[in-house]
Amino acid sequence: MPAAIPLYLVDETQIKRDYDDQSTWLNMSGFTGKAGTHCLIPNGSGGLEKVLVGKPEPLDIWTLGGAAQSLPPQTYRLADSLSADVATRLCLGWQLGQYRFDRYKQADSQPLPELIFPEQADQDYIAAATQATFLVRDLINTPASDMGPGQLEAAACQLALSHGAVCQVIAGEDLLAQQYPMIYAVGKANEQPPRLIDIHWGAPDAPKVTLVGKGVCFDTGGVNAKSASGMKLMKKDMGGAAQVLGLASLIMQQGLAVRLRVLVPAVENSIGGNAMRPSDVLTSRKGITVEVGNTDAEGRLVLADALWEASSETPQLLIDCATLTGAARVAVGAELPAFFCNDQAMAEALQQAGLAVDDPLWQLPLHSPYRAMLDSKIADISNISNSSYGGAITAALFLQEFTQPDIAWIHVDFMAYNTRNLPGRPEGGEAMGLRSLFALIKDRVAA
Repeated sequence: MPAAIPLYLVDETQIKRDYDDQSTWLNMSGFTGKAGTHCLIPNGSGGLEKVLVGKPEPLDIWTLGGAAQSLPPQTYRLADSLSADVATRLCLGWQLGQYRFDRYKQADSQPLPELIFPEQADQDYIAAATQATFLVRDLINTPASDMGPGQLEAAACQLALSHGAVCQVIAGEDLLAQQYPMIYAVGKANEQPPRLIDIHWGAPDAPKVTLVGKGVCFDTGGVNAKSASGMKLMKKDMGGAAQVLGLASLIMQQGLAVRLRVLVPAVENSIGGNAMRPSDVLTSRKGITVEVGNTDAEGRLVLADALWEASSETPQLLIDCATLTGAARVAVGAELPAFFCNDQAMAEALQQAGLAVDDPLWQLPLHSPYRAMLDSKIADISNISNSSYGGAITAALFLQEFTQPDIAWIHVDFMAYNTRNLPGRPEGGEAMGLRSLFALIKDRVAA
């Protein structure tokens, strides 16, 4: 077997200092050590002697993300002396960079390069985090024709089965009988009945962590129908559900000492004769009434019923993830998740975790004076604001109405989709904040 080809991480200073004898080749290749680039150095027999990889400052998880797809399909090794943390990051970025979604491709995929992980890298975490991220990406990238509420249920139950967890489902009119009326109202117009997926895992006496994910498998906007361009990516509107399932996978695979519960309201927001209408009034699981100001603000309705159920067990930490508002994307862009939190110490810990694992989030305020924008003249609350401003905040304030104030709660409003190709992050479905949330749970909650 040929020896593994060494990868050297270099910057501009190192190139000038250590590779002066190869300056002609490097100049011809246009390689300067810029992060995200690499240069193949041939040997005397027409093969590869080594590869130089541009080194960012500081090193981050995405350093090898591009090389993982674009290098020739041979075997490589890291030649630099690295700490365990840095080695783990680099190897995880390599793995995430090898993602392909080829379920619907008839042509065989080309072989990928292989990286030999150094001994100090945490290979169990790398494997678990890769598997979790690929699960999120696969679920989001699958079109709604193959990822409706029933298929999302099947994926969740298969995940639970593979980790010895319990998966229960309430579907169709049973949602009304068991008092989840808003989940039912949003999804009743689709041929696949709405449902609530409920997963339990871990020792009953361990600290409780509950995850809630928005599972709108396709969002037409309902009677307030979206435009064609607005509807184009709506297969990703179950990105919150995908993310909490991926996070659950990582928690279970790593064996965190928590009592985990995952709640996914899985629906399609469709147009039909029995679809909910603007001005309808729904009675929530909490008992308060909600005026439907716009049927395209459906995600907060299904989350509200699930959050109130989640709060009933008084978990130590409650997290929901949702592709909830375009306003959050306007505020922080498509690549940075916004989050809200009612516990500032927990919020600061999440931000620090995000920076530590190269998976940042940005906190927005739960500005209570904006709650008045959700007042309804005929119900206890409206599902939309009476203002065009602060939409991500008013959506979060709506959800806060369905949580207990003494429970630490984090709401993540994110894109769940890469709109451009970046190293390690191909265009398409994406986990955003998953590794940060895992680090938070591991460090702050797990026994």
